Amino acid sequence: MEKITEKNDQFNIPKIGEIIQGKIIDKGKASVFLDLGALGTGIIYGKEFYEAKNKLKDLKSGDTTFAKIIDLENEDGYIELSLNEASKELAWHDLSQKKEKDKSFKVKISGANKGGLLAEVSGISAFLPVSQLSTEHYPKVDGGNTQKIFKELQKFIGKEIEIRVLDFNPREDKLILSEKLKEIKKIEEALKKYKVGDIVEVEVTGIADFGVFVKFINNKKESSEEKNKTAEELEGLIHISEMSWQLIKAPYELVKIGQKLKAKIINISDNKISLSLKALEKDPWENIEKKYKKGDDVKGKVVKFNPFGAFVQISSGIQGLCHISEFSPHKKMEEILEIGKKYNFQISLIEPAKHRISLKLAEEEINEEK
Repeated sequence: MEKITEKNDQFNIPKIGEIIQGKIIDKGKASVFLDLGALGTGIIYGKEFYEAKNKLKDLKSGDTTFAKIIDLENEDGYIELSLNEASKELAWHDLSQKKEKDKSFKVKISGANKGGLLAEVSGISAFLPVSQLSTEHYPKVDGGNTQKIFKELQKFIGKEIEIRVLDFNPREDKLILSEKLKEIKKIEEALKKYKVGDIVEVEVTGIADFGVFVKFINNKKESSEEKNKTAEELEGLIHISEMSWQLIKAPYELVKIGQKLKAKIINISDNKISLSLKALEKDPWENIEKKYKKGDDVKGKVVKFNPFGAFVQISSGIQGLCHISEFSPHKKMEEILEIGKKYNFQISLIEPAKHRISLKLAEEEINEEK
């Protein structure tokens, strides 16, 4: 470190802000004296002493330490020093080196909030965002509920996690850590073995209301050790919309934790893999125009309400939407239709390429309600 002045360098003229090394020669109740060699004697006292009290109590006469010059000569002729400022500056330098060399190290988690985990690195407060947790530690919580995420994160308090420096700014006293950085290169290497369209075997590791988390297992001709590594390194997501052609309320209706499945890779982007179960099934919308056309009368079962209208199943894997605008402003949709019950509808629009059918209640159903 260029700022550090070796104590035996007799030709170096000290400057305020420099970090120098000295040997402790005396400790008082509120001051510590350091031998700075040719530079003379340094002192840590007053505010600087009390701020570094915990660090100084572990040092004894004869020990060497680094300190930062804050005054070249006080009224007693001593060079005034700060141990805290030196420690912090050296810590930032060490972190800079670790980031430059992409070096990993362990930190003990001291706290948590809804956004991530808190830690301290050499006296510097650090933050590990949820998004930077490894796939193993990432909280797989239904709907991304912040309270549930916070509860999961609290389980890490007191534990050590291996991390790397993601970003830092000494001026802003900002230190951001990442656990998943150590995975990225391994994941990138593992991803080279796969492409969009591949059919893979996966195991369900987590279920949320928006989809299913899975890990890859035994997909390529590799040694047992390589297979295990691939399983640990690669995780993907099957979104609820890709689980079945049928409309489902929640993923747990179809799968359970630990279940092994065959899935198709439909997208690889930013080291994230999206998969599909329904892509392995026959598309029920194929040649749908031969079966249905605009103006046809159909019978369908109401399977779900949402703010846009009612989803209606008219055949296996085929759902249409009866838009909210099709209902009377004087009578709510839920008052006219009932989940699980069948009604007569008419197809008002069919778009096979978009897997879309729009429906409206048949005249006899409207008249019956009246």
